[in-house]
Amino acid sequence: MEQTQYLILLLIALCSVSECVQRQYHFINENKTWTEAQRFCRENYTDLATVDNMNDMNELEKSVNVGGVQFIWIGLKKAGVDKWQWSSGEPALYLNWAPTQPDNTAECAMMSNGQWEDLPCSNKHNFICNSSNNMNTGLVFVSEEKNWTDAQSFCRQNNTELVSVRNQNENQQVQDFISSLKLSASRIWIGLFRVRDPWQWSDQSNSSFRNWYTGEPNNQGGNENCTVIIKNEGQWFDISCNRQFPFVCHEDKLILITETLTWTEALRYCRQNYTDLVSVHSVQMQEEVMNVVKRASTEAVWLGLRHSCTVGLWFWVSGETVCYQNWAPGNGTDEDCESTVRSGAVQTGGDQRWISRPEHDKLNFICSRYED
Repeated sequence: MEQTQYLILLLIALCSVSECVQRQYHFINENKTWTEAQRFCRENYTDLATVDNMNDMNELEKSVNVGGVQFIWIGLKKAGVDKWQWSSGEPALYLNWAPTQPDNTAECAMMSNGQWEDLPCSNKHNFICNSSNNMNTGLVFVSEEKNWTDAQSFCRQNNTELVSVRNQNENQQVQDFISSLKLSASRIWIGLFRVRDPWQWSDQSNSSFRNWYTGEPNNQGGNENCTVIIKNEGQWFDISCNRQFPFVCHEDKLILITETLTWTEALRYCRQNYTDLVSVHSVQMQEEVMNVVKRASTEAVWLGLRHSCTVGLWFWVSGETVCYQNWAPGNGTDEDCESTVRSGAVQTGGDQRWISRPEHDKLNFICSRYED
């Protein structure tokens, strides 16, 4: 008993804050067009560089470790394609449009018979708010007919949000919920709307960070559709994509694997192909995990989190104890050591809290590409 207590105190003393590194930047000192640079990065890393904030900008500039370079490609390009995103601010990575939809004549989306259509936001329909972390119990149907903007305001005034539908499982849950209401009219607002932004990152990131030089982008000559940074200044210019410059690639730290494996199988896969199942030591790393799991096809995703019945503690497979915690209510304590071994997963819905699952469940999982 005393040895166990001593071990617990020792593990707690080892807790420390880990710095979160979302991606690593790699400078390539070869002159290529923007498209050639994009192809190179996708073949050898993850993609042409995405920049989320000034910290990223500083890290990117540090990677440019040679002289004589003035212009450097990054992954921002004028796509001419509108983006769809959720009212909660999340990018719409999963889309379930009906045939011939969207027809690009409207800005807001509704669901009918499980499929989506774009409609004018001024139309008035019933709508669904999502009020909790659990898609099964958190859906709230509002029978008042409102335009999309008023529906969004109504949900937010009640501490909820117009419902997001982030994967096939959630789409089926919302469809089943609507069917259970036995409505005479089935057109229901969901939280999807069009964002008109002509600039888009090569990796489809929803980062809105921009660092344009004064007066840029100016589309001089009518064909400046790609972005360079000016070394030592860090500001951006639009320029013709056919020019040839060095470039910066990025490599994501976290990789979502959409195969469904048991926890042990997932651990083996990550260690054979990357570094390890992901460990989450900070709020910042949890935010990156939340971005990754939006693309998952299962209701939860394995983490490198394991329970030890010997000392009655959760630990990361990287060898560290669980200091930062993000457990859903009722999880992470009082594990039953008489039944199956428990492992940790993160929910793909709601606010992506951690849950305890039997190790033989089959889920998607997240690998880490680098040591913490």
